[in-house]
Amino acid sequence: MSIQQVLGFDFGEKRIGVASGQSITCSSNPITTLTSKNNKPDWISIEQLISEWKPDALIVGLPFYLDGGKSEMTERAEKFSRQLEGRFKLPVYTHNEALSSFEAEQFLQEKKKKHNKPDIDKIAAAIIVQSWLEQNT
Repeated sequence: MSIQQVLGFDFGEKRIGVASGQSITCSSNPITTLTSKNNKPDWISIEQLISEWKPDALIVGLPFYLDGGKSEMTERAEKFSRQLEGRFKLPVYTHNEALSSFEAEQFLQEKKKKHNKPDIDKIAAAIIVQSWLEQNT
């Protein structure tokens, strides 16, 4: 099966940014930011998004140090990606998310838009998806 529609996640302990992407147009769009409860993903909302968007695959950003080393958050994001795969039986791809939140903040500043952390998280997810699409389609 070819991958046409993806959902991407910028995983965090408090918030998870979500974005969609299409391989045909090699484009991504921020969708929403989910709030985690007690450091656990909002699985009901994730299931609703997967049901609504019907992705062929899921993308999870992995936060590596600039030298390529793993952090505690890298391991948590890897666990999240395994949980997604187990729960939803979809292919899950991980992608280095280095500086995606920084890029999202820069994007919002350039647009001169007032921004908050949930905006940054969903835009960071779109940056992760866009980068993955450019490298894999």
